[in-house]
Amino acid sequence: MPNANTLSLHAEAVEWSLPSRRKIGVIGLILTASALFTIFVTAYLFYIGKSATGPYPKDVLELPILATIYLLSSSLTVVLAERAFRRGHTGGFRLWWLITILLAVVFLGSTASEWQRLIFKDHLTISTNLFGTTFYSVVGLHATHVIVGLILLVLVLILSLRGYVKQAHAERIEMISWYWHFVDGIWVIVFTVVYIIGR
Repeated sequence: MPNANTLSLHAEAVEWSLPSRRKIGVIGLILTASALFTIFVTAYLFYIGKSATGPYPKDVLELPILATIYLLSSSLTVVLAERAFRRGHTGGFRLWWLITILLAVVFLGSTASEWQRLIFKDHLTISTNLFGTTFYSVVGLHATHVIVGLILLVLVLILSLRGYVKQAHAERIEMISWYWHFVDGIWVIVFTVVYIIGR
């Protein structure tokens, strides 16, 4: 049984430090954005089937399977990029980071194509009906977060190609990765609510 001296020595040996401000900041950002998405998704669910006029989700929405595969695959590529970075493999980091960017661009291109079809062919705008209002709000909010993430990814790639990204920036790379996983995770919810439940 330990005595009082042993316990006091053990307590002195343990050092406590504040958590990283970057990690706390990104966690705060993710929690805030999650609350915002919760409000938008709840509104979408509340107004399902309450549009007085068409078009209705079942009439115009197609499952964005390929876009979803591209976006969710980007979570894997950003992990591979981060792993290569931590191991000091600059070429591997840049390659996987670039692939992540390309997957994000393809996803956004798919979203833009979908919106063009919905607006010009199906005549669904944000002011057409409740469905249009809630659809563009939820999917647009997600697309905005993808654009923010894409800007961060592109900036890091440019800085890396110019030699400014060093091992000392590993935590910053990790924080961008966290944000990107959040964007991908939110898409799973948006996809489920809008394209599966909503139809």
